[in-house]
Amino acid sequence: MCIAAFAWQVHPLFPFLLLQNRDEYHNRPTKQVAWWEGGDILGGRDEVAGGTWLACSRGGRVAFLTNVLELHNLPEAKSRGDLPVLFLESIKTPKEFAEELITKAHQYNGFNLIVADISSKSMVYVSNRPKGEPIAVQEVSPGIHVLSNAKLDSPWHKAQRLGLSFKEQLCKYGKGEVPVKDMLKMLMRDTVKADESKLPHICSLDWEFNLSSIFVEVNTPLGPYGTRSTAALTVKASGEVSFFEMFLDKDTWKEKTVSYYIQRLKSEIEN
Repeated sequence: MCIAAFAWQVHPLFPFLLLQNRDEYHNRPTKQVAWWEGGDILGGRDEVAGGTWLACSRGGRVAFLTNVLELHNLPEAKSRGDLPVLFLESIKTPKEFAEELITKAHQYNGFNLIVADISSKSMVYVSNRPKGEPIAVQEVSPGIHVLSNAKLDSPWHKAQRLGLSFKEQLCKYGKGEVPVKDMLKMLMRDTVKADESKLPHICSLDWEFNLSSIFVEVNTPLGPYGTRSTAALTVKASGEVSFFEMFLDKDTWKEKTVSYYIQRLKSEIEN
């Protein structure tokens, strides 16, 4: 489970600004944000399946992913974490990639995937749920959006709460600089849970209740589960990318920032 709030093509300084929490078992081996082998993909990495939940590339491509909350998962399904990697490694446009994925989407458990190319101002959302319905592929319109564990901008408690707070913060700072790290720590550490009437009633009520806050903390028979990574990914109009992550390392929260320039955007501005 994860949740992300993002502003797309609506801020004069930041064509793209994203805040994301990754929820996972604390004992699942994970690498913090870093450049991958080959030096073109930047993101965290799941050391069990090898994929990622959020990553970007030197060429200005971005991909992020959430799981869909379901009662049953297929144990033989392909890893959803591979999907962002496949996009970042491809040369297809976001729409071409999403449309090609339609034929393979049934091989994965429920996912929400967003793929974007910053330089061409193209962003596409694709999901293989609900079951039995056509695969959803849609261009993401400029604006503020929230992606949780149902469809894009679904009115879940945590999604609505985060979306409202995110909008308020962006309006507060207007067209100027945004203190992204402060905003991240303020909004993504929210532990307020939903009333039972606002839960989706898909799984057990206890499990849904524990997952209903933006920041998740729950003890399970398999060990602690919850938010173990909180990230802010920003792209400025100048082409400067900043990937800031707060992550759990042996029960200690640490921070790391990696920055670089999208060369195509930088050269266009300079010329």
